[in-house]
Amino acid sequence: MATSRLLRSTAAVFAATALLISGCSAQNSATDTSTPPDRTNGAKDENAAPDSSVPALQPLPAAIPADLRPYYDQKLSWRDCGVSGFQCATMKAPLDYAAPSASTDLKLAVARKKATGPGSRLGSLMVNPGGPGGSAIDYLQQYAPQPAAVRARYDMVAMDPRGVARSEPVECLSNQQMDSYTQTDQTPDSPAEVNKLTTAFRDFAQGCESHSGKLLPHVSTVEAARDMDVLRGVLGDKKLTYVGASYGTFLGATYAGLYPSRSGRLVLDGAMNPALNSRTTSLDQTAGFNTAFTAFAADCVKKSDCPLGTKSADDAGRQLSALFKKLDAHPAVTGESRPLTESLATTGVIAAMYDQKAWPVLREYLAQAEKGNGRGLLTLSDSYYERSPDGAYANQMYANPAVNCLDLPPAFTTPDQVRAALPSFRKASPVFGDNFAWASLNCAYWPVKATGSVHRIEAKGADPIIVVGTTRDPATPYTWAKGLAAQLSSATLLTYVGDGHTAYGRGSQCIDTAINTYLLEGTTPPKNTRCT
Repeated sequence: MATSRLLRSTAAVFAATALLISGCSAQNSATDTSTPPDRTNGAKDENAAPDSSVPALQPLPAAIPADLRPYYDQKLSWRDCGVSGFQCATMKAPLDYAAPSASTDLKLAVARKKATGPGSRLGSLMVNPGGPGGSAIDYLQQYAPQPAAVRARYDMVAMDPRGVARSEPVECLSNQQMDSYTQTDQTPDSPAEVNKLTTAFRDFAQGCESHSGKLLPHVSTVEAARDMDVLRGVLGDKKLTYVGASYGTFLGATYAGLYPSRSGRLVLDGAMNPALNSRTTSLDQTAGFNTAFTAFAADCVKKSDCPLGTKSADDAGRQLSALFKKLDAHPAVTGESRPLTESLATTGVIAAMYDQKAWPVLREYLAQAEKGNGRGLLTLSDSYYERSPDGAYANQMYANPAVNCLDLPPAFTTPDQVRAALPSFRKASPVFGDNFAWASLNCAYWPVKATGSVHRIEAKGADPIIVVGTTRDPATPYTWAKGLAAQLSSATLLTYVGDGHTAYGRGSQCIDTAINTYLLEGTTPPKNTRCT
């Protein structure tokens, strides 16, 4: 899918299709010498000690620097958003935190829905759906109607991170160019196809540099977390209360690591593990999607109308691979100028792995594709890429690599490195392995050198934090939640035994009750709580 992370917010994909991604997109793969040795799992169990060879993220000074004080002292001018019950404002932040006085200002979009009562107001609750690149404001307004008891006590707040949606978005390609990019074959079978793929990666990167070159060095997760602290101060909250999903967990954990004394009630759902090097992260995620597909396939083959047969999950995987191979040679018609290529079909299947509620739809669309009609899978693929019916693309697929390629070194630097890694990716997923491996090459051509590296986040001194992991989460494997919970000094791991990406607000009363109680009362669930 020609993007470096697949972490996405579930709500975005499911709602966008009207039937059925934030983390993307996981951390980008890397094999360069700046990364530590591979660690296949985030932690062996909930109580496993984090790897001390990985440096810990160091907190920033508690005192607000004088050159940042004007940003913390600014007053927001709230206005009607055009969405009932919501107000919007624009917050200023320095483009470059290393030199705020000499820096130009960024204008960051903020939205809120004030506490409705009854009960005393507990402050602001900030949300982020992941991505990276997902619009927090869209998520708040459309997909995050927190339970009435939570809405009653908190002002619900969202800020589109720098470079995202309404906050000076990263721009890269025209809609027509993006259509071509998404159709690029990501399982090249010849040197010519490898050259075509690497050219697509180069052209994408050059487009981003041409349109957003000034912004690209300043869209890291650390900078976005610093923006969150400015907003916390502007809103008048002594501590941050936050619910983050998928990549939003990395953003929230980074905040806690930088500002442990100002870290309040944090829920990190569908957690990432920042202590894993990028190759391990990519392999883990490849295996995660394989786990999700195996669960889908095991369910599918029990049904008489399963388009992948009725024998076994392994046989279903072989049949899906055969369908992809057929589409590679002969793309299916879709009723429009874009045929369903192998790459678009793969993206469509991956989009449906984020939520098991999409499984019936996926069965129907696979059956159509087997008969030469690719319209359904193209619809799923478009939802993943946030392509609207009029052909316009949202900003997420541009912001996503902009953040990822800055946060970590490139996955691979040459096609030969990808070829050498193919056996391990194929072992992780016979169906998706090649696609994930080649997609991990894109940051090799990024115009800005990475400023981040792997690290632990301890957040010593932070208030209790809840880390949520789903046992068969495709995009953020359960081992990552265990790994993050082991690092954070005050974390409690809350486990959802089930399918899909993230757990809060997706139907588990056990999960929802534990999190709502924590947000309202500050009480964490008992250790080793497992929910269904």
